[in-house]
Amino acid sequence: MENFLNQALLYDFYGGLLTLNQKRIYEEVVLNDYSISEVARDEGVSRQSVSDMIKRCSHILMEYENQLGLVDKFITTKKLAEKIKDISQILLESSLKNQDSETGSMLKELDRLAQMIMDIQ
Repeated sequence: MENFLNQALLYDFYGGLLTLNQKRIYEEVVLNDYSISEVARDEGVSRQSVSDMIKRCSHILMEYENQLGLVDKFITTKKLAEKIKDISQILLESSLKNQDSETGSMLKELDRLAQMIMDIQ
């Protein structure tokens, strides 16, 4: 499952850099879970050529990630936003107990901003 999510993220970030043929075959096998045999039959090519294409595309996508690191930065940003959100929730609860409305409103805004970062896709 984790491998699928990683492949899907790589494709989301860098799939637009593949050729149309590479995108079509990669989507069918990796994202749509068609078998290599099904895709080979539909494309009129050998299973080996489809398998090679998938390996080549996976390698290309990983190379883009190794050079640019966008997926890693995305995941790190999401995790940091979640931490900010968790901390702001704790502080918000504390400020409500102490009836500190100014701090409470700032923490609500911080929580809202953290949620906006987490929602970026």
